[in-house]
Amino acid sequence: MVERVDSQRRRLTALVAGAGLLTAMPVLAEPRRQTSPAPKNPNSNTDATNLPVNATERLMRDQGVLSRILLVYAAGARRIGQGEDLDASLLAQTAEAMRDFIHEHHEKAKAEEIFPRFQKAGRLVELVNVLQTQQSAGRALTDKVLAAATAASSNAAQRKELTDAMQASITLYRPHSARETTDLFPALRTIVPPSDFEELGKTLEKRETEKFGPDGFEKVVAKLEAVDKRLGTYDLSQYTKT
Repeated sequence: MVERVDSQRRRLTALVAGAGLLTAMPVLAEPRRQTSPAPKNPNSNTDATNLPVNATERLMRDQGVLSRILLVYAAGARRIGQGEDLDASLLAQTAEAMRDFIHEHHEKAKAEEIFPRFQKAGRLVELVNVLQTQQSAGRALTDKVLAAATAASSNAAQRKELTDAMQASITLYRPHSARETTDLFPALRTIVPPSDFEELGKTLEKRETEKFGPDGFEKVVAKLEAVDKRLGTYDLSQYTKT
């Protein structure tokens, strides 16, 4: 009987000792796997950090294109008013960008994807109604700019018609753009759930790609940059007054 108790004690002591050894042994960390970043698709509409361009950012950068167009209009109207012999084809190219990118893409996207969301939510409805009316008026002004610019005539009446249409576009779109970028677009997140907001960005990207192919925004900016350079308005430093 004593031998059996001693035997049980020896087995218990061995088990405890073994458990102590296991506890004291250091745990080997799993080797850290090296992962390579996914290659950037050159045709994807993403920024330099490979992050998708969200809906608000996309709308606001489109407004940047509008601002570039209005700067060309302002320079063209000023030079024509001073009697300079300006190449009207530069203004025609700019009006084409206004028609194709702003009216046929940006404003259509707003009319179909953005404005209805505010109307359904009952938010900024009065502002949306005015913006829609202004978009229609803007299209008519662009038609006038194109008609006068493509005539490429030094006729004083046509030159005045061209400058009047460009000045009217500036007068219309500067406050229009300002109210959208400060009031409408920032409020978009407050009426669109996060999951829908992400999908909205993808929808806007798809619309741009279907109309212009990959990098539509970059293409229109390059076109306006070429006009700026030929017009002599590209050098930003010339506008600095000290």
